[in-house]
Amino acid sequence: MTTVGLLYPGHAAEDDFPRTEILLDTDIRLPLFSTETGEDAYRADALREQGAPARIAEGVEELRLAGAEALLWASSGGSFGQGWKGAHEQVATLARSAGLPASSTSIGFVHALGELGAGRVAVAAPYPEGVTGLFVEFLASAGVEVVAAASGGAASSAEAGSWVPERVKGLAREADHPDAEVVLIPDTSLHTAAYVPELEELLGKPVLTANQVTVWEGLRLADRRTWAPLLGTLFATREPVLRSLEPKGIEVRE
Repeated sequence: MTTVGLLYPGHAAEDDFPRTEILLDTDIRLPLFSTETGEDAYRADALREQGAPARIAEGVEELRLAGAEALLWASSGGSFGQGWKGAHEQVATLARSAGLPASSTSIGFVHALGELGAGRVAVAAPYPEGVTGLFVEFLASAGVEVVAAASGGAASSAEAGSWVPERVKGLAREADHPDAEVVLIPDTSLHTAAYVPELEELLGKPVLTANQVTVWEGLRLADRRTWAPLLGTLFATREPVLRSLEPKGIEVRE
């Protein structure tokens, strides 16, 4: 059995993770602890507060007792909102406090792009434009070129969590660009686990969603690979394709 512990901010789309367990159809387990979020708002200051070390650490002991082999801060805005350096400091602090490998959704996006060998992306984000811009800046710090982006204008995770699949698909179509190798849909508040292959068929290219990437990154940390095409191209790549992303002397590798 492989167990990846998830620290998830508040309540929005956490039911995506039990669904993912079913789609994986293996002995992988994804216990989840909902952290306190403070103000539920898609603003830079609120996202930074959401990702404060004390908030993230709330569920560490519970997840350790659940047998977690790795921990994931299952938040996009609560990680990229810290900036590139801050996001890495955030998970380093989490790893030290837990005594376990740790990462976050935003860092997972960069690793997943390396797995797919992709460097040009489109971003379909439910956030206001300013918050989408923070994610674009985060990706640029990792050497990822964002060729197009669309913002859905949601004000909070509660609002994003109410989006139906057709609205997510519409935003993805709006964001897509012929030069984009992959379309990224950040925000773990969106329900996406049930229809990643539909998104990929619609756009004709790989799609990375926040909850899908969160699970993949946790399994990467736990050194567990699994074949699950119902979760999209990312879970249908048997052998890793390594691509160096070297922003300012930083190299990302598996």
